[in-house]
Amino acid sequence: MKKFFEDIKKDIKFKSAGPGKKLAEGGSSKPRVVQNSGPARPHHAAPTEGAQKAGAAAMARIEGQPRPRAQTSQDAIRLQGERFLSVWSACYCCSHTNYCDPAFLSVTGVYFTCPLTGATLTKSEREVHIKEAIFMRFEEDAVEASIMMVHTFNKDREKVKAAVDIISKYIENICKNPTEEKYRKIKLSNKVFQEKVKTVEGSREFLQAVGFQSIMLDVEGQEESEEFLVLMEHDPEALEVMKDSMDRLQRGEPVRAQLDHQPQTFRPSPNAMRFELPPEFYNLTAEELKREQQQKSEAVEKNTMLRTKAMREREEQRERRKYNYTLLRIRLPDGNILQGTFLAWDKVSVLFQFVRDSLVDGWQPFELVAPGGHKLREAQELALNECSLVPAVLLTFSWDAAVQADISAALLKPVLLKNIQTLG
Repeated sequence: MKKFFEDIKKDIKFKSAGPGKKLAEGGSSKPRVVQNSGPARPHHAAPTEGAQKAGAAAMARIEGQPRPRAQTSQDAIRLQGERFLSVWSACYCCSHTNYCDPAFLSVTGVYFTCPLTGATLTKSEREVHIKEAIFMRFEEDAVEASIMMVHTFNKDREKVKAAVDIISKYIENICKNPTEEKYRKIKLSNKVFQEKVKTVEGSREFLQAVGFQSIMLDVEGQEESEEFLVLMEHDPEALEVMKDSMDRLQRGEPVRAQLDHQPQTFRPSPNAMRFELPPEFYNLTAEELKREQQQKSEAVEKNTMLRTKAMREREEQRERRKYNYTLLRIRLPDGNILQGTFLAWDKVSVLFQFVRDSLVDGWQPFELVAPGGHKLREAQELALNECSLVPAVLLTFSWDAAVQADISAALLKPVLLKNIQTLG
């Protein structure tokens, strides 16, 4: 029986080859005679289409293969979605696992500038470098450095506020009662100090910077002495300086590295819309990446369903939240391309200022047009991700028609044109 179905399979193969085509086995368009050790079988006509399907189904059962079925339109949609998902997964995983060759990346990474030293830093270098820079400031201005410590080294803003309020109370009491010795002493074992002040890094450094000194003092009713912070100075001039330091502490802000836009310029190129981003641009952990892949799989099924406007908007919002940064390119009228890196939540005005700072005649009014013909407005308070300008977009630049004639031939500043590159 198996031998019989094998013969049918060969007949089907011959028929599918069609006239004028050579079979893989025989190399001829004529049917090949099958040698059989048993008695000769009478010649059969070519099997009908129904016989062919029956034979294929039988062979599938014998060989343990699933029975073939006709492909439906739903199957075609699902297959197309699966192909998209496999390509997306490969590219997405590559960008999140540092397997991409840096030579092919549109930008090598995300960089920051330290406001204290001016140094250019990677994301991983920011925190350590800023701490070192603050500690170095103690030699120049101990009060300023300690204020930076309080507001920068402590992430819990509520705890910082509580500590600043208590320290301010210490100083206010001294200023109101300059001759009262009890107000110029802070017992370090005091519960309020232990729970509210000591736990905030930089608070003790500030108190010592404004004049408090660490002294061991006897405590009535105790055999052992305890540590106190004591203010020895209490003349009016010193108290005014202390009040000024207190005001500076209250107005203090965290020291944060500023995003370096890393402006780059490129010659006219057909590759302007091609982007390869490094992992830093994505706001996804490994676990979130798995969920993202699952969502993409589910999206294949959703493509066959009608979605409401609200559903589409929710998906767009979720998409925008995936990115910390965005890489924007601006195509200028002369074809040259200006590129910069931005925070995803930067306002549109930040983008306009970046472009203005890069142009010879940046003071002249101009327009930026997003894909689809949407014109961006400098005054709008929307963030870049709210305008769907993430994670990488090519924008079009144009001068205001009223000032076109006054524009100089060179659009970009010479310092940018000096290092112009070619997009790969």
